[in-house]
Amino acid sequence: MTRSDEDVPHFKDVISVFDIIKLQRMVYTLTSDSDFFMEIARDHNGSKNIQRLMGRSEYMDGLFCEAITRLFLQVMTDKHASYVGIQGTRVFQQDKKEPLYKLILQYVLYLARDQHGCIALNEIITDLDRSSYRNQLLDLVANNAVWLSNDPYGNFVIQHLLRLKDMRCTRNIAVNLRGHYVDLSFKKFGSYIVEGLLKVGDSVMEEVVMDLVKCEGERLMRLARSEYGNFVVRKALGLTRGYMTADLFNGLVNKLIPFRHLLPRSPGRNIATILDSVLISSY
Repeated sequence: MTRSDEDVPHFKDVISVFDIIKLQRMVYTLTSDSDFFMEIARDHNGSKNIQRLMGRSEYMDGLFCEAITRLFLQVMTDKHASYVGIQGTRVFQQDKKEPLYKLILQYVLYLARDQHGCIALNEIITDLDRSSYRNQLLDLVANNAVWLSNDPYGNFVIQHLLRLKDMRCTRNIAVNLRGHYVDLSFKKFGSYIVEGLLKVGDSVMEEVVMDLVKCEGERLMRLARSEYGNFVVRKALGLTRGYMTADLFNGLVNKLIPFRHLLPRSPGRNIATILDSVLISSY
């Protein structure tokens, strides 16, 4: 099962000639020993071949479900084995998905902060078809948005949730990040999250910009001159330069104009251009 298709006949062709009894025996042998199961699941080819055996019968899926739940964190935080767990949430019957969903809810924050677990969690969130579990999962992540946004892997989960365009979840994230937008904007991946919320528009965008306007002028200047923060400030200026959000736009401009001379020789040079256009139009 761990040999490449180039070295041996295609695994899917081999199992296509097996009757259900042979397949069940194979799966029983594979799943009855935890160490053996993980050895196969952790292998690139082994993971793909296990996935080929899933969804073929309730009995076999039951054995896989028991193995995955028994070794849940080991499976879901491994580069290749995690795709076995993901496949289970896709092809198992509902009664076998339930124990997986409960474990995902229990360990969601652990998975979100793991290098491979965060990828698996994003895949599962995308595919999750049970609204009750989905809402619980989104709420758990959103309620811990500050913690996860500052985590090297957790931030990818927050970014993923924003791309889902679930307004209930997005607003929950925005509320929980209130007061943290400036700090996040100084960081590479944090700035992606802030820009993502700015793009939502309406009250979410206004909430982010109000945080920027409220910070001290000198700090806003440092943000505008920073490697990542300049994109956030520029985006905020561009989105608020309109009739309905003129007060927010003017608030940002008034905070930045005293420091305009510091912007051209920094990543904030494009912000200086915006300020110049405002000054010219005011004459």
